[in-house]
Amino acid sequence: MTFNTELGIHIDLCQYVNMNEIPVCCIPGSTPTLSTDDATELAGVMKALADPARLRILNLMTAAGEVCACDLEAPLGLSQPTVSHHLKVLREAGIIEREQRGRWAYFSARAETMASISAALSPVS
Repeated sequence: MTFNTELGIHIDLCQYVNMNEIPVCCIPGSTPTLSTDDATELAGVMKALADPARLRILNLMTAAGEVCACDLEAPLGLSQPTVSHHLKVLREAGIIEREQRGRWAYFSARAETMASISAALSPVS
């Protein structure tokens, strides 16, 4: 600490740090674990999940393992075309997969996509 007797000012020099000299240990996550390409892909997945109805659909799927499209209308309170639209968005983002069984379509969460989301958002140990 310095004291300027002429002006009566106390200056704590420890408060002033050259921002270019911050030690690496002080910057959280100083080494990115997510590549630019992986981050771009994950952003597309997150964009598809950024809808309450789609999150609820995924929640129902992960709880049940798989869900027939016809069984989603009532619990979600949505019409069949709206459910179909949300399922299409989730499928195109690679979050869910579709299996046709006769006239019914069954959907399930893709385990590898769920693992990728979890790994990207988990703290590095």
